[in-house]
Amino acid sequence: MPSLAIHTRRAFTPLAEIPDALILVEEGQIRAIGPRKGLELPPGAQIVDASALTAAPGFVDVHIHGAAGRDAMEAAPDALAGIAACVGRHGTTSFVATTVSAGIMQTERSLEGLASSIRGQSSNRTAAAECLGVHLEGPFLNPARRGVHPAEHLIAPSPAVLAKFLTAAEGFARILTLAPELEGAAETITAARAAGVVVAMGHTDATYSDALRAIDLGAHHAAHMFNAMRPFSHRETGVIGAVLTDPRVTAEVIADGVHVDDPALRLLLAAKSAEQVLLVSDGTAATAMPDGEYMLGSIEVIVSGGVCRNREGRIAGSTLTLDRAVRRIAALGVPAAAAVQMASFNPARLLGIESRKGRLAQGADADIVLLDENLNLSRAFARGREIQA
Repeated sequence: MPSLAIHTRRAFTPLAEIPDALILVEEGQIRAIGPRKGLELPPGAQIVDASALTAAPGFVDVHIHGAAGRDAMEAAPDALAGIAACVGRHGTTSFVATTVSAGIMQTERSLEGLASSIRGQSSNRTAAAECLGVHLEGPFLNPARRGVHPAEHLIAPSPAVLAKFLTAAEGFARILTLAPELEGAAETITAARAAGVVVAMGHTDATYSDALRAIDLGAHHAAHMFNAMRPFSHRETGVIGAVLTDPRVTAEVIADGVHVDDPALRLLLAAKSAEQVLLVSDGTAATAMPDGEYMLGSIEVIVSGGVCRNREGRIAGSTLTLDRAVRRIAALGVPAAAAVQMASFNPARLLGIESRKGRLAQGADADIVLLDENLNLSRAFARGREIQA
């Protein structure tokens, strides 16, 4: 792979801003980054003149079910490749494939297929997003807040069932979303954390005290904040109150203008700051596709006007991409670098991989997006390879 020298008007690392920046890329990693005047071009480097653009880390989506007509639960190499190619064209260079509640045996089969597909993606030389692992959304969810998850597949949290899932995922399980108020949740949270899995609270009717107990046990993230949660009340603030006020917890949000209204986004940002908020897509197979009918696991999804709903009219994921989410958050007055951080560094930090993903730094993967002054995506690179539009 030839070395690259990418010259940009500025670079968001995203924790700092470097004006007139030069990024040197070799063998898929960033060899050096800094002001152009302080760096020497390596002999034979391919120069990328992006002097009118801003460089930022590639986006990291920790909650995405599908894209381009393909669903993660298919668990086939071509399905994963189709999702990776599609989201890569929108600046997402890493993602965590997310399941939806299904029968235990079906979930195990999907996890086995995903693990095999993830292992095999290194042989695909096409520039595309990298699947980092699996996010288990369900089946340990509260039926009262199930959203579109099939009620017949929801079960109480169980360390024994979790162990089956972890075995099937072959070390690629990264996140588990569960309802912490359910019987068995405490033991399951403890087991998940012992296995190095991030525990998120979601699809939950938890009270404030329920949520606080889970946080004390190690649950330190909230799935799609405000959605599929007990509503906030001034006398019983529920899980939302716990997330907003506890600095140990990060919160992901779907900033598509459908799932969460702008005042709620502003409240979340005011309470948590951009450092503790993650942008996610919750994207489905309908992402980057025309209106029509699609599948979310075993759930039929109807898309009209870009909004996904099941046949009962419940919201069923989204068609959002993270480049759009970044622009929407910036439109609320969030500084551009902070908006980028919410889609890159913060999710990488949640996964514990911020040394190589979600940042522009020496030794990190050369996952780079080039943005115009309005934060529209111009070009994207995944591990040093340009993703073709």
